Amino acid sequence: MEELSRSRALSGNHSTRLSRSVPLSPPNLLTLAVVLASFFGGAQCIRLANRIPDPAAGFPDQPSRTAVFALGSFWRSEAVFGCLDGVVRTAVGYAGGSKPNPEYRSLRDHAECVQVEYDPRLISYRQLLDVFWSSHDSRQVLGQGPDVGNQYRSIIFTNGTEESRLAALSKEREQSKSKSSVVTTQIQHLETFYHAEPEHQKFELKQKPLILQLMGNLPEDELQKSSLAAKLNSFAAELCPPHIQKQIDAKIGDIIRKSWPLLRNV
Repeated sequence: MEELSRSRALSGNHSTRLSRSVPLSPPNLLTLAVVLASFFGGAQCIRLANRIPDPAAGFPDQPSRTAVFALGSFWRSEAVFGCLDGVVRTAVGYAGGSKPNPEYRSLRDHAECVQVEYDPRLISYRQLLDVFWSSHDSRQVLGQGPDVGNQYRSIIFTNGTEESRLAALSKEREQSKSKSSVVTTQIQHLETFYHAEPEHQKFELKQKPLILQLMGNLPEDELQKSSLAAKLNSFAAELCPPHIQKQIDAKIGDIIRKSWPLLRNV
């Protein structure tokens, strides 16, 4: 495994910078927190000093499901899914190997992967598969871009016969797009998903201390369970849909220019 500074493998703009670096005064920090919270749905929680429970932590009435994919470096793979409508939360980890309790520095035959919890009423497994295929090079052998190794291989992990069927059909469609090379993606029944160490969870978001501050510097366990953190992790990686990226940037810029008194319609 490479150091934490290893290069990203997936396509797209790999920059994770915020588009503005204007210093924010305390009123503007509070305003930005409220606006970001309203943007992602008022029930989501960006918190400052007071600790307000995140309603996304439970979802007792929502029949959420989980899907697990391996598509290269799990730092960016997690960000690929976090901003999708219907995704509840994300986590990175290890699967596909035989070693019990793998660790980042000792994976053996496991692959880096992302676990996606989703609401099937809002997004389907087929749609997640479409995102999986479009977000990496499934024809590259044992790696993605400069990240080369068995831990970066492409895998769809399934939880049952229906997922296996849909995964196989999607692989056939992907292969039919070109006969000049072979799709290397494996389809495996998921045995165990091992959560990765805390420093790897929401990696892109953790490169943005300001956003973490606006969220109230959540404890690690709360950060991992937060739906808002999953979305902001994608935003930090510039992997939200372009119109959402632009909307968030515009809101931030407007707050910086106009300040607290003009916050009227959240």
